[in-house]
Amino acid sequence: MNRLPSSTLVRSAGLLFAGLALLTACSEEKPAEKQKAEASRKASQAQAQLPRGKGFDFYVLSLSWSPTWCAENDSAGRTQQCRRGENNGFIVHGLWPQNERGYPEYCSTREPDRVPESLGRTILDIIPSMGLIGHQWRKHGSCSGLGQRDYFAVTRAAFERIRIPAGLEAQRGMARLSPDAVEETFIAANPGLDRRSIAVTCEDGRLEEVRICMTADLSFRACPAVDRAACRAKSIEQLPIR
Repeated sequence: MNRLPSSTLVRSAGLLFAGLALLTACSEEKPAEKQKAEASRKASQAQAQLPRGKGFDFYVLSLSWSPTWCAENDSAGRTQQCRRGENNGFIVHGLWPQNERGYPEYCSTREPDRVPESLGRTILDIIPSMGLIGHQWRKHGSCSGLGQRDYFAVTRAAFERIRIPAGLEAQRGMARLSPDAVEETFIAANPGLDRRSIAVTCEDGRLEEVRICMTADLSFRACPAVDRAACRAKSIEQLPIR
């Protein structure tokens, strides 16, 4: 019986293992590609099904740093938003229809001024105040061209479009940082977002809000007028979560 040289056996085994590794890599790659394609398809479907507002040029999603608002308006923690243990960091202040110059407010609509509690409860996790929910509807939502239910559905979709940077959201002690650093942290966490689409505001030297500009289908877009109102301080305080 003829035996193959040991070098030939080693080479054949190497080729066999390489082939198996290639097949394994391909089999692992295909599910990953499929998952990515499926996620993209679902995102496109969600975008297509999103209620479309009208009568304005773009939205501003305003994310309020709750500890700053509470320090200035409810230091005793009487409201749900500011109660100790609620652990509110960034919350939705509002989703604001904007024009290239200025913005509409308190528009006429067939919808009631009051937001039913049954509807408000569905978004208390992102806007933790029935008073704020009602105010946002009357001042801004009424100008969106949408009914109450659709307006708050789009508000939630806009909030879920944004990834809050963990390093900012988990702030438990007083921090000092620059508005530019806040912007850069948000940009790093949200692909497609850039400096032209985001503005940080401050109040009395404290981080107040992060404002992000979006189209009606919630794509990021530039908004020079919003950027002009951004905080110009070199550094600001980020108050700790209560």
